[in-house]
Amino acid sequence: MSDARVRMERDDDSGIARLTLDNPERRNAYDPEMREQLGLYLDELAYDDAIKVVILRGEGGVFSTGADMNNAYTWYGDGTKAAANGSGNGAAAAAAKSRRPSQRRRLLTDRKTFDFYHFFLGYPKATVAEVSGFALGGGFELALMADIAVVGSDCQVGMPATRFLGPALGSLHMFFYRLGPVLARRLLLTGDTIDAAELAGKDVFTEVVEPGAVESRATWWAEKVARMPADGIVMAKEAFRLIEQLQGYQGEEVLSYLFHAYGTNLRFEEGEFNFVKTRAEHGTRKAFEMRDEYFAVPEPEA
Repeated sequence: MSDARVRMERDDDSGIARLTLDNPERRNAYDPEMREQLGLYLDELAYDDAIKVVILRGEGGVFSTGADMNNAYTWYGDGTKAAANGSGNGAAAAAAKSRRPSQRRRLLTDRKTFDFYHFFLGYPKATVAEVSGFALGGGFELALMADIAVVGSDCQVGMPATRFLGPALGSLHMFFYRLGPVLARRLLLTGDTIDAAELAGKDVFTEVVEPGAVESRATWWAEKVARMPADGIVMAKEAFRLIEQLQGYQGEEVLSYLFHAYGTNLRFEEGEFNFVKTRAEHGTRKAFEMRDEYFAVPEPEA
């Protein structure tokens, strides 16, 4: 059964398809089922000779806030449930209690996760990201991975998950290659989110435009690329991928998920902010508020 929170629209005459993340009440954060559906649509379009360009967008004026962290361990499946030892209500409670996933399960799950991102990064059709509102975490990665990204100047971009998972997130090579080492270190070591306007003219995105122009500009770019021959697009994409692998991504397809699996299996010291523990004690919304309060460091007065 398909997940209705991801929609596909296609226009064979123009050669353009649109994939829309439709989970606006959660700012188009995606869970494993949504990501699976997005991957299925991408795979279907990859083999569709009528389609040359895929536009990725979000419903409700928000691109995506990345992986849904409402329950981070659900990404690792049933292996994160404690085994029941006993009977009755106590056993049911034990069975339902979440525990840290094993390193085995982390590696297998993270490898599958990054297979999805690597597929998108080397996708055989041209990809256009229509980016408004927020592009955080995995949403930011998708925007950076797209061939063409049109981003609203007021869009908030960044990797705030580093504030509770640490800076050793996956796609490190991609961050350094696309953002440059100075900006990559800033965003990954601080968890800062910034207005896309700060990136205008830095060759991070194709265009940073006024918020109201994002959709029309993304469509315009898609129409321009769709005039190219389909085989020319796929050959160009493979050439681009080879060059990036040689220049910037050497070993990244293995290192990315290893960094993520090992780097997010953290022990927190006394006084350090532990998002997972805080969320269990206070709930997700309050945990986000407490996270932001903890990391708020006033700038020194001039």
